[in-house]
Amino acid sequence: MRFAFKTSPQNTTWDAMLQVWRAADDIEIFESGWTSDHFYPTHSADPAVPRLEGWITLTALAQATSRLRMGTLVTGIHYRHPAVLANMAATLDVVSGGRLELGIGTGWNQEESSAYGIELGAPKERSDRFEEACEVITGLLGQETTTFKGSYYELTDARCNPRPVQQPHPPVCIGGSGEKRTLRTAARFAQHWNFDSGTVGQFIRARDVLHQHCADVRRDPAEILLSSQVRFSGDPAAAAATAAEFGEAGAGLAIVYLPPPYTPTVLEPLARALGQLA
Repeated sequence: MRFAFKTSPQNTTWDAMLQVWRAADDIEIFESGWTSDHFYPTHSADPAVPRLEGWITLTALAQATSRLRMGTLVTGIHYRHPAVLANMAATLDVVSGGRLELGIGTGWNQEESSAYGIELGAPKERSDRFEEACEVITGLLGQETTTFKGSYYELTDARCNPRPVQQPHPPVCIGGSGEKRTLRTAARFAQHWNFDSGTVGQFIRARDVLHQHCADVRRDPAEILLSSQVRFSGDPAAAAATAAEFGEAGAGLAIVYLPPPYTPTVLEPLARALGQLA
């Protein structure tokens, strides 16, 4: 099993996040680091909690590290036009030396969408838009030119230049467990599927649905890395035990979600506990 960590850029300082990422860059067991991508605080009783923008934060962390792979878990596709996001992703893959994991999803946060006047839409609209966006993004990153006409996006001989270091494109990580649409879209486009939160039983059900969608589109499910986020409560042994349960259920990557206040002192004990599973 492989291991990663996540630090949401919320209710923290830039310096605190930076210290954690720099320390983790020197701890080999952590293969990747992740941020989240929202504009309003999530899972917080205080709506005024400060939050740094996810992609700017990730770009700065790319310059502060040399080894860690990195991505957002995940970017709501309605935040940015997918052609804009594709260019952002290509640029970050270049400046990071080919370390980007492209984490995307349908989007869900109605509060921030309404506050900013960004159309979120009903579930079907989100799913339709997301599927189109995946075609736009993978086309722009993997082809010289892309022409596409859908209900939400239209491109004509569009280019993304420079192309990303990783070809045909950085691994696409799709987050979400919607059985009818999100997991079907993951079967078509993802190299990595992330299970956000829930029980091992819920993970197994979503895994099985994903694999059925893979069969329907004639995709080898082994081509898709399965990961689960593991909430860290301060007990490294408990986090490792939870990671092991998901590993037995088929997860190849455990992403340990660190809570603020961020401190690099948690990393070495956590690494030792996870090392027992590697």
